[in-house]
Amino acid sequence: MTITSLIDTPSELTDTTSSKTAIVLMTRVRLARNLAGNPFPGWAKAAQRNEILSACRQAVEATAPMKRCLSVAIGDLSELEKQILVERHLISRELSEAKGGAGVVINRDQAVSVMINEEDHLRIQVLRAGFQLRKAWSAINELDSALEERLDYAYSPTLGYLTACPTNLGTAMRASAMMHLPALVIANQMEKVVRAVNQLGMVVRGLFGEGSDASGSIFQISNQTTLGESEDEIIKRLGSVLSSIIEHELNARQKLLEADAGKLYDKIGRAFGILQNSHVLSSGEAMNLLSLIRLGVDLHVFPETNRAVIDRLFIEAQPGHLQHAQKGRFEPGQRDLLRAGRLRGEFAEFSRPSFTFTSDGSN
Repeated sequence: MTITSLIDTPSELTDTTSSKTAIVLMTRVRLARNLAGNPFPGWAKAAQRNEILSACRQAVEATAPMKRCLSVAIGDLSELEKQILVERHLISRELSEAKGGAGVVINRDQAVSVMINEEDHLRIQVLRAGFQLRKAWSAINELDSALEERLDYAYSPTLGYLTACPTNLGTAMRASAMMHLPALVIANQMEKVVRAVNQLGMVVRGLFGEGSDASGSIFQISNQTTLGESEDEIIKRLGSVLSSIIEHELNARQKLLEADAGKLYDKIGRAFGILQNSHVLSSGEAMNLLSLIRLGVDLHVFPETNRAVIDRLFIEAQPGHLQHAQKGRFEPGQRDLLRAGRLRGEFAEFSRPSFTFTSDGSN
């Protein structure tokens, strides 16, 4: 499989037609693993990194889930190709900046990717559209077991899996959900949610992880500790926190409707008008407008069938995907023109909003 064919194939995140999850866009489980008797990537010499890359690629490619996969060294990818993989959450920004001896193996539907020589020798991740923590964990556990038969993992009976960063010791598992929380953002409740989540041992980040903005009211919520809890306990605790956040988001939506439905629908209607008619759109503005349209789907202003379109556009409106579609490299101002044109074309075919109000202006 080539990088071009992979990019042109819908991913688990961009093809969500089978998922009708209003709030959880995606769940992800990631495992960090290292090879016994080898220095961590940050300490390894170039020759050692290349040897580890070769051994890990062979082991990953031999597993059942990775048949017909893309297996590539990071140095063989163009800057645009790396950017697209970051936008699809298939590699990290850190891996995209690796200078040598690093690679990635990605399966055909992009639900599984294994990064090699990022912070750890292996960063294994499984993605699932919607709220599917258990299914994601089951899939990654099976893959991890298959790899452990081929590779000698660095493991301590007292500390668990040994990792480059001490915060990943133990299970070395990070489970997370990408959540769409527009009502909590509009109601200025996210700061309170973040504080509460932090107190429960979880962490809240933006769309592309640590240090990124929460464009489009999309947040990643994940476990913060990996030592002292089993994988099952982490999954159970995170699932409980996510369910609580879903309830808070639904309550916030109801309160916004009860307080001033007209104002909320005005935001959605204006977003629709801008997307249909604008000629310049930055990435951040496009994400925020698309977020309001997705909220409109949840509130039955637009048909349910439009949800998958919005989820796809969240990714395809990103700079790398725009440039790939236009087969070139463009400056930010040119990208803003291209993005607006692309979204105008999509929304020309989009169902018009359906607002139903009573005589007093309520819905």
